[in-house]
Amino acid sequence: MHPKSSINLKKLMKYIITISLYLITSILSYSDEKNIEPGVLKNINKPNILIIFTDDQGYADLGCYGNRKNKTPRLDQLAKEGIKFTSFYSQTVCGPSRSALLTGRQPIRSGGWSMPASETTFAELMRETGYDTACIGKWDVSNRKAIKERMPNAQGFDYYFGPLGANDDGVVTIHENLEHSLVTRDMGNLIKLYTDKSINYLKEIRDPKKPFLLYLSHTMMHTIIDASPKFKGKSKGDLYGDVVEEFDFETGRLLDAVDELKLRNSTLVIYTSDNGPWNQKKYTTKKKGHPKGSVFWGDSGPLRNGKGSCYEGGYRLPCIIRWPEKIKENRISDAIFATIDFMPTLAKLCKFNLPNSVHIDGIDQTDLLLGKKDKGRDYFYFNKAGVRKGKWKYLKPNAHFYGYAIEDNREKNEELYNLETDLGENSNLAKEFPDKVVELKKLMLSIENAE
Repeated sequence: MHPKSSINLKKLMKYIITISLYLITSILSYSDEKNIEPGVLKNINKPNILIIFTDDQGYADLGCYGNRKNKTPRLDQLAKEGIKFTSFYSQTVCGPSRSALLTGRQPIRSGGWSMPASETTFAELMRETGYDTACIGKWDVSNRKAIKERMPNAQGFDYYFGPLGANDDGVVTIHENLEHSLVTRDMGNLIKLYTDKSINYLKEIRDPKKPFLLYLSHTMMHTIIDASPKFKGKSKGDLYGDVVEEFDFETGRLLDAVDELKLRNSTLVIYTSDNGPWNQKKYTTKKKGHPKGSVFWGDSGPLRNGKGSCYEGGYRLPCIIRWPEKIKENRISDAIFATIDFMPTLAKLCKFNLPNSVHIDGIDQTDLLLGKKDKGRDYFYFNKAGVRKGKWKYLKPNAHFYGYAIEDNREKNEELYNLETDLGENSNLAKEFPDKVVELKKLMLSIENAE
């Protein structure tokens, strides 16, 4: 054989082998893909979502938000691992806060405690697109009643464990899915109980082939509080501080379970609270059942008033979000962000479509989270009370307060505050800036009349 022919033959054989290997690899890959259960492929790259939602926790209850009494090392560490928001808004009381979070719609539209079955939650939309979903803890959007079509299983959650309402009388009745599970007066065990159930869901109940949504809605630190013997009497912040420190510890235990399951990098963790703290004497002098002599209410820090109020102490809450390798570590943002924004933000990240038949008040904050922009939403509406736009906050004369939060010396006049220079809302500038009052009043009415 001619030498040149030998060289060409070798090149041809090498080419044939290369093509054959490529075809074999493609066939095997296709075969593997065909054997994957339906729905798994489309879920690749969807993040797991873990929402940790506390009750009545104040803006300044954590060390990373300025508290000098309560030791909160795990949440302080979470803040270093992600982004801490300083202008984050929820709602001012329990039920309205939860309907707003679940639907992306203000309580004037989503119904609060009376959220109808017709409202669409992000859990419903995530389940439809391949998520395994669980709600553990306080529900509080079915009028605290076992109305099946308004309970978690009918609103998008595959698994539910928790009470349908609050612990106002120092007792909770817990359902597991649609069935009664237990009745307990042991308030000091609830944080650990919910955490145990959350860890069990992650390890034993969920479908590991699917991304998960876990919405953990704690009963603590609501009204009749208590800590377990391990934490009781150990903090410098009285009984309330004991509960805050136990919550921090149990949150750390849940995050450790996420790490143990090697889900850390694929899990977006959101921590925030439903409303400001009960810090009004008017409430504590009327309420009965609290531990004798206890000072249990939370800390609003520099903010005015607390739960039930339309001042900042009622609405502005701590919020920390972590997503390793996606959200830059140790960021602090003063951008305006709110629980109503979770629905459209999750729609973008988890790849589901928002309902187009209703008005969504939230906006997509994905670019803010991922560091592609610094600005958040332009404005935030205070339920039946007023609106914030940029640094300016307006409250109407008959702004809505819950009874215990009413300041008896407050005159029913229009109020305007510059939150950049007056975070404590001490100097009413309505008379100095009448044009700004007109502008914000018009914005408030447009929000209320949106359809």
